[in-house]
Amino acid sequence: MTYTITFTFTSDFGEALETAKESVLSVGPGKTVKGTVTMSERGPGARNIAGVRITKVRSVPAAEAPSRGGACPSSGVHLYSDEGDAAMGLRVVGILLENCGTRPYRLNGYPQLQLLDGDHRPVDGVKILRGGSAIATGTGADGEPRQLVLQPGERAHSGLVWRNTTGGGDAVNVPYARVRPQPGAPAVMVTPELDLGMTGQLGVGPWKKDETRAPGGGGTSGAQAPDRPSAPRP
Repeated sequence: MTYTITFTFTSDFGEALETAKESVLSVGPGKTVKGTVTMSERGPGARNIAGVRITKVRSVPAAEAPSRGGACPSSGVHLYSDEGDAAMGLRVVGILLENCGTRPYRLNGYPQLQLLDGDHRPVDGVKILRGGSAIATGTGADGEPRQLVLQPGERAHSGLVWRNTTGGGDAVNVPYARVRPQPGAPAVMVTPELDLGMTGQLGVGPWKKDETRAPGGGGTSGAQAPDRPSAPRP
């Protein structure tokens, strides 16, 4: 498994002052890995930090871990999610794909999703809708699907759109989504942290080509994330 661990640095009084994330790659069954987490030392409360605690742990199978650079996976694409935007209960998370291989990569339609809970079990009862406009307009995750051909180094993006509306009953939280860029493609497990509340709905945007080209094109890539969908309108 590959782990992402969120640490919170605290004051003498237990007040949260700063957070940091660390990733631990490919930990085998029964294995232990040691490492170091470092605070920034630049924040206003850095001198008052007295302790640190683990506040969140997420894990994905190493074979399905997202990648945004480095060696190109056997699938020929890097696929990952961004940090997302939130505005007045509306959420948007980008799904980003780069052709890091040596051949054209074809996309047509929408990413295929399987939603998973904190124990990696399938989540039922959430309706996956095509198009972000099924939830809200102006998110950048709308429009009609088109057939795309990505040359080596070119990129595309989709978007997940939902509302966090709560009320009576149990809120639904879905930390993981297993994503396939197209039918039959290898799956990648991302962590969009879907706090769906009581809505039971998730909008998925069509693949769109990103007109900026990753530096170097093909092979390994140190490219930055492409521009994500525009800020949502409440």
